[in-house]
Amino acid sequence: MPTTLSAPPGKADQAGKYLTFRLAAEEFGIQVLKVREIMGMQEITTVPQTPAWIKGVINLRGKVIAVIDLRLKFGMPPEPYNQRTCIVVVQFADARERMLIGVVVDEVSEVVHIAAGEVEDTPGFGAAVPTPYILGLAKQKNRVKILLDIDRVLTNSEVHGLQSAVETREAQ
Repeated sequence: MPTTLSAPPGKADQAGKYLTFRLAAEEFGIQVLKVREIMGMQEITTVPQTPAWIKGVINLRGKVIAVIDLRLKFGMPPEPYNQRTCIVVVQFADARERMLIGVVVDEVSEVVHIAAGEVEDTPGFGAAVPTPYILGLAKQKNRVKILLDIDRVLTNSEVHGLQSAVETREAQ
């Protein structure tokens, strides 16, 4: 069940600065205010019995944080990591608490300002394809950027699983 938050923001609320990044041939954006750090790939400690999209955990200045691979979470085919692959550390908030998570992306592009007039609503794909994690679609430079609501990318049960993975590693 998706995280329950307030109604989706309007176009004026969707405007602002976004960190854009690539997954395969697609370009995505996360609100800059959610981004805490961008780092190159580093050793990720795996946590047994977690879904493939949960890569594991890293030690970020003494704090253990979970790392997910957005490519795998979104059902895209896996690709080997390379020198452009990054971990974007974001502040994730569910209904109960805030936490930092690392998000593996193929390549960070740039920070862009997206005006309200550049944002289109997410088209409906039918009830079988829920997309609560998409804020909207931004049209810039003849390209479409998928704007993500990082707080809705994970369901409540997935957040609980991430928290369990972190707690398991912290206890070791």
